Amino acid sequence: MIIVDISWSIDAAMTAYKDKKMVNVEQIKSFEMHSVRESSLRLGAHTGTHIDAPAHFLVDGATIEHTPLSATVGPCVVLDLMHVDEAITKEDLVACSIKPGSRVLFKTKNSLRLAHDLFDYGFIYLAECGARYLASQKIAAVGIDYLGIERNQSGHETHLALLSSGVVIIEGLRLANVQAGEYFLCCLPLAVVGAEAAPARAVLITL
Repeated sequence: MIIVDISWSIDAAMTAYKDKKMVNVEQIKSFEMHSVRESSLRLGAHTGTHIDAPAHFLVDGATIEHTPLSATVGPCVVLDLMHVDEAITKEDLVACSIKPGSRVLFKTKNSLRLAHDLFDYGFIYLAECGARYLASQKIAAVGIDYLGIERNQSGHETHLALLSSGVVIIEGLRLANVQAGEYFLCCLPLAVVGAEAAPARAVLITL
């Protein structure tokens, strides 16, 4: 069995969405003074690899502790979309023959960016038409290799198309060293009661 970590490592210098730095790791006990180490963590719910719950954009949407874990644990497919220069469209996805119930991860040019780069406002994103197509295919979850799945959408159409259809959104994946193909995905958000999102640890498993 091979396990590949596709999570964004968390530290104060990591890329942050629109450069909103929110990570702070403070040592409150040291081994030298207390014979034990203990840290305090401060970070946003959308830090690094994370899962968006419906409550992020839907007025009566469920919060993260109600996210069905079956949506983000199971067989998945990594799609190579490195040819996309702007937005992932319905046409791009139709060509991939996505099956109903799939867990779909996008590997794009976003994966060429380093984990500590400044935020790229021109990142590759999922267009509304692509989101509606995925929703029509009744996929379980979709993941993208940057800190957002939409860009410059005043009405948040991509998020709404997915979340209103029960599609779980994973953002902030790291897929630079992953080949396109089929894997077993395990991506579990922290069970933060009442939160609209939560950081997650994501791995791909091959048997």
